[in-house]
Amino acid sequence: MKKVLIVLLVAFIMIQFFPIDKTNPPLNPGMDFLKIKNTPPEIAKMINTSCYDCHSNETKYPWYSSIAPSSWFLKNHITEGRKHLNFSTFAMYETKRQAHKLQECIEMIEKEEMPLESYIVGHQDAKLTTEQRKQLIEYFKKVKGETERSMVF
Repeated sequence: MKKVLIVLLVAFIMIQFFPIDKTNPPLNPGMDFLKIKNTPPEIAKMINTSCYDCHSNETKYPWYSSIAPSSWFLKNHITEGRKHLNFSTFAMYETKRQAHKLQECIEMIEKEEMPLESYIVGHQDAKLTTEQRKQLIEYFKKVKGETERSMVF
């Protein structure tokens, strides 16, 4: 049993030599969802607090992002989140894709699938109340409608 613990400890120490890259991509405020959609400050704060760590280029890495293997899981989660929806590059999406992404936001919030429970565990301020969910859903619906009306057919 002692040998197994020693091997596990050595393995844990060795994996610490393979840190994740915590460099965020450069920001272009002219591409950011909150800026281009003139998001009201109270709504912007909710979106920033509950969404931006995984769905933007403004990730704030927590202390446990320096400890493997949790850092690897976290980095993969952020990479996947940005790939699915990146608020920092929202202006680069075609109008039709913007409307689709906004619909996905509405659905995820309605189903209480976002923010993820695993994220809320370490970020209690990201937990949305029923009223906050309602406000975000109404806001995303409004912006989606505006986006659809601007589409060129």
